[in-house]
Formats: sequence, structure tokens, C-alpha cells
Amino acid sequence: MKLSNFRYHLPQDLIATYPSKNRDECRLMVLNRKKQTIEHKVFTDLLSYFGDGDVMIVNNTKVFPARLYGTKEKTGAKIEVFLLRELNHETCLWDVLVDPARKIRIGNKLYFGDDDALVAEVIDNTTSRGRTLRFLFDGPYHEFKKTIESLGETPLPKIIRRPVEPEDKDRYQTIYAKHEGAVAAPTAGLHFSRELMKRLELKGLTFAEITLHTGLGTFRSVEVEDLSKHKVDSEQVIIDDKAVQIVNKAKENKKNVCAVGTTVTRGIETSVTISGMLKPFNGWTNKFIFPPYDFSVANSMITNFHLPQSTLMMQVSAFAGFDFLMKAYKEAINEKYKFFTYGDAMLIL
Repeated sequence: MKLSNFRYHLPQDLIATYPSKNRDECRLMVLNRKKQTIEHKVFTDLLSYFGDGDVMIVNNTKVFPARLYGTKEKTGAKIEVFLLRELNHETCLWDVLVDPARKIRIGNKLYFGDDDALVAEVIDNTTSRGRTLRFLFDGPYHEFKKTIESLGETPLPKIIRRPVEPEDKDRYQTIYAKHEGAVAAPTAGLHFSRELMKRLELKGLTFAEITLHTGLGTFRSVEVEDLSKHKVDSEQVIIDDKAVQIVNKAKENKKNVCAVGTTVTRGIETSVTISGMLKPFNGWTNKFIFPPYDFSVANSMITNFHLPQSTLMMQVSAFAGFDFLMKAYKEAINEKYKFFTYGDAMLIL
């Protein structure tokens, strides 16, 4: 498969700028791979596709307010800082992206907040756009995190062309988010409400939780035509014994195992036995899935509608089948489904 295979025309007005009024009220397109059928439903209709003994694997990562706006010392130039990864919490060292990058040099100080509540010093140029910052914070770590929380902004993707609003803090987060570390939400999970999860559990379905801290690499564009040459950024994954036992029991009993999102799929495919069972994992993954690919763990998947030529679209096409997915996307555009982070959902059976 080549990059150009994944090009399609997506009208700008189909990129969702706001989430649906209620989490579980978005539209749901259901793809049946065996029958090659496409159905148009709503998200709560998941209830009719899953039952006793089935498992859904969810990503319980929590998004933190990763976007900060500051000023550069002396010049007062406005600088956007996007926190990517904490390197050392004792020394408040972070890998970040800065914009505009050309204005920032090693040794520069950046000031954040009305009363310069936070000061950072640039100590390394790690990539063309990236930098390493040391926050000069005199106080306990929990106070530092509280300051970041108050100054930081919900890191909505830039393609959602509107200012961040107060409701985004809640809606750009799954209801089961637990472990902070993501700079992008696992968007397939945004559609689950507490009521829907409870109703699924009453039908006998079990939720297994893994953690994959989604990074900005999720949105990084592919710049090579030969997909085998593309490298994705590493992301931290934790799969504990409890999740492994839930998933493998369902597999042994020939029950449905549904991956909720591309992050879950990437995480579980990182850690499988030769016989296709899930195994515990605590480390980093840079797995890039594109067609053709044989999936080991899940036999169904919930996902959103992804942007042209994105790595997420490539992964989903490997699961659904390339031709079938392209047909589904064409139908989604004709039927005015909403795409991307706050868009509608797809269930692939």
C-alpha cells in the first residue's frame, strides 16, 4: 500500500467542530466484513451487537492541559508551548513543541501567566520543532502540577478551527479516564456515557482497561509514499494482568473482543503471544499498522472517521479491508457523517 492510496476528498464542513449534545447520541455506521454490509445506526445501538461474555477493551489514559501560552524574555514575543512528555519530575524537565520555533534558542527564558507564575528555560534543541524545557519552579511537585493545570489549555487538535471552550475540558476526555499522560484523547471512547456502559454490563459484557498515553505522533503526517518507511513516535503502554485475564478468557470462550479505538488496537497488538493471546506489558510501542496486517486479539473495533492519509485511517483499513473501508468512507461523506475527533463513530464487525 502506498500513501496515495489513502487520499480522498473530505469537505471541510464534515470535520466536526463540536461533539454531539450527549455522548452516546452520535451516529454509528456498522460495517459487517463477512456480509460486506453497511448499516446506519446511533451509538446506543451497540447494545444489539454485544452480549453475555463479550469484552470491550478501552484506553483509560487521561488528557492533561498540554497547551500553554507564554512570552519570551526581553522581546515579549508570544510563544505557544505544547507539553509532550515529562522527562524528570524532580527537575521539572519536559520535551515540548514550540511555535514559532525559529524564535527560540537554548538559554531563552519563557514566562507564563499574568504574574509570570511559571518560568521555563530552554536547555536543549531536540528536533527542528522540538525543545527541552526546564521549568524553574520553587515548590512541591503537586503545586507545580496545579499551576500547569490552571495555566494549560485543553489540547484540541488545531484542525478544529475554533477557540477552546470550557466544555471541552470535560468532553475531550473519556468518562473512564484515570491515568494522566495523554496529549490527545482516545476519541472512539468519547462516545461512551455512564448509562450506556452500565446497560452493556447488564447484558453481561465486561470492560477491560489498558493504558496507552496518546502522543502527538497520532496526528503527524506521513511524508513518504512507501508506508514501510514511515516511523511513528513511541508511546507508553501498560497492560496489566487483570486486563489480560479478562481478554483471554473471552477469546478462549469464543466471545467477541472489541477494541475501542486505534490506540487500544495498537496497544494490544504490541503484546501478543504466538497463539494470539494477550500478555502483560509495560513499556513503549512504535507499532505502525497498515494493510496487509493480520490482527491477533480483537475481532471487532469501534473507531471514528479519520482524516485522509492519516496513520489512523491506514490502521482501520487494515482491519476493515481497504476496499470496504473506502466504500464506507464514500458513503459516510454522501450521508454527511461527521469526521475526526468530535465526529461520528464506526463499528467494524
